[in-house]
Amino acid sequence: MDPVIGLNVGRMVVGAVALSKPDLLARLLGLDVSNAQWPYISRMFGGREIALGAVTILAKGTARRNLVAAGITVDATDAVSGLLALREKSVNPVLAGGLVVTGLAAVATGAGGLRDS
Repeated sequence: MDPVIGLNVGRMVVGAVALSKPDLLARLLGLDVSNAQWPYISRMFGGREIALGAVTILAKGTARRNLVAAGITVDATDAVSGLLALREKSVNPVLAGGLVVTGLAAVATGAGGLRDS
């Protein structure tokens, strides 16, 4: 499978879970769901992930390259957010490490997709 397609299908699946089942996403990520505002934040995140994934898959040429670059920026921000969460001790260290690794893997996949296109 084309890495750009795979990455963005994954992005859309995560987005769909965040949008439709915010508490499930929180449990899968090991996050605290006691904040009543969590579903709102999760659904905002989910909608953006679905939109970015869908438009990237549908785009061609330069537009696709630009959207992949935007996705790399989003994924790098996710990795940095994991590092900050680790430093701030706001999430479990194992979870923070997983967030960092996942973000960096997505960056590498996106960069590979850009290189191959």
